[in-house]
Amino acid sequence: MALGLLWMGVSLFWALQAHVSLQLIVNPSLDIIPLQPDFKHDKFQGRWYAIGVAESDIHIATERQLEMFSTTFELIGNDSYSVTGLMPTEHGCDLWIRTFSPSVYPGEFTLSNMEAYNYIQNYTVRVVSTDYKNFGVMFMKMTKTVGVHVEITLYGRTKALSSQVKEDFVKFSKTVGFTNDNIIFTDPIGNDHLGRGEGDIGSVQVCCPNKQKRQDLVPSCHY
Repeated sequence: MALGLLWMGVSLFWALQAHVSLQLIVNPSLDIIPLQPDFKHDKFQGRWYAIGVAESDIHIATERQLEMFSTTFELIGNDSYSVTGLMPTEHGCDLWIRTFSPSVYPGEFTLSNMEAYNYIQNYTVRVVSTDYKNFGVMFMKMTKTVGVHVEITLYGRTKALSSQVKEDFVKFSKTVGFTNDNIIFTDPIGNDHLGRGEGDIGSVQVCCPNKQKRQDLVPSCHY
């Protein structure tokens, strides 16, 4: 009996070690993350569709199909954006609104009202590359009280992008430290795949706004 319990404990230990070793830790310095040269705030505003996402919380071996979500950037003065995200869920559609304030460089932003989130120590967003009319690549790094969350999102003005743009997105994600297992492309709305649950997508859901600006359940996502 004692030997059996000992073996069970050893097996559990190695199972936990294997899980930890599979957990990808990506924590790049902002110094290696490029910025879109001569960033144009007015041209970047408007609606974007998330075509691809790279993040350490994604593992394609176990990840459910990720349904497409949208993010809309609206200038509200002083080069700040009001950012609205729509994410399909099992129960309808989650609506998220927050404010990005300009940081040190054009195209770099921080989360406004960050003191409202006691688990966030730093939140930085960078527009890595965009042609404003077709695609945009956005990098997000959030330092929490426990750990760091890094996410790269490939946006499109429409729900489809060329294979070359997707390949460039994958290459850039790998230079940051992600692997193929942590990169996923979304399915357009209407393919009967469920979106993720609450809290899974950093750019849309990890940093939710205050309750006055959030609607947990919108009947449907109409972009």
